[in-house]
Amino acid sequence: MSSSSGGQHGPAARQAAMAEQVLADGSATAAELAERFGVSLMTIHRDLDELERQGIVRKFRGGVTAQPSGVFESNVQYRLKSMRAEKASVAEHAVRMVEPGMAILLDDSTSTLEIARRLRTAEVTPLTVVTNFLEAINLLSDQRGIHLMALGGDYDPLHSSFLGVSCVEAVEQLRVDVCFASTSAVHGGYAYHQEQHIVSVKRAMLDAAARNVLLVDHTKLGRVALHRVVPLSRFDLLLVDDGASAEALRDLDEHKVRYEVCATKGGHDGTGAT
Repeated sequence: MSSSSGGQHGPAARQAAMAEQVLADGSATAAELAERFGVSLMTIHRDLDELERQGIVRKFRGGVTAQPSGVFESNVQYRLKSMRAEKASVAEHAVRMVEPGMAILLDDSTSTLEIARRLRTAEVTPLTVVTNFLEAINLLSDQRGIHLMALGGDYDPLHSSFLGVSCVEAVEQLRVDVCFASTSAVHGGYAYHQEQHIVSVKRAMLDAAARNVLLVDHTKLGRVALHRVVPLSRFDLLLVDDGASAEALRDLDEHKVRYEVCATKGGHDGTGAT
């Protein structure tokens, strides 16, 4: 059935509606989108080219997806919606490590954003929070008792964060008690990520902390991405939800990774994102 939102409101509005649908569903075919929005396949492909240019989706033969791959990190809006229960369970565990008087560092992952959500109500102030993630900055900017340090750099709308050389240099001037970070894939004793400019910031963050904690949902175990971030030995602890398979946990055991499994409230949606 065609949608009346097709050509009536112009390409920008149609592309926004299309992006919302793909981010919600994870993927779609060009034919499905053409039927829904009541425009030609040629128009759909032009729209998808623009959405891909913006970093919202990536095209494949016959369609488009918002899901991550080994070389493509999904848009932050997609990551905000995926694996919510699993990220929440891991964040609940992580917050218990935070004590008043600490300085902590949060990377630009939606996994650590769940920590920021809990810091709004946790009684752990005074607390210093350092982050390059705009979502976390907005969440914590009005919190009494939290000294918020926003890391500058080049703003990246795909990740809703500040990155680049100036961000790395800012991190290198700091020393925090704990860095909470996530990554896209974990396999064979290493953490992986798709994008090199993200890797450089994460490495600097790990170097700036006395302790490092890695937060992952179970879908990231047993996967690889284009770039190795660091060996898992760089982390003092890995937190994963209880959807992790016995095989994936054996791999952690074989590489002598210290980990804890966190109980999840709710089901698993199986889409994995940082």
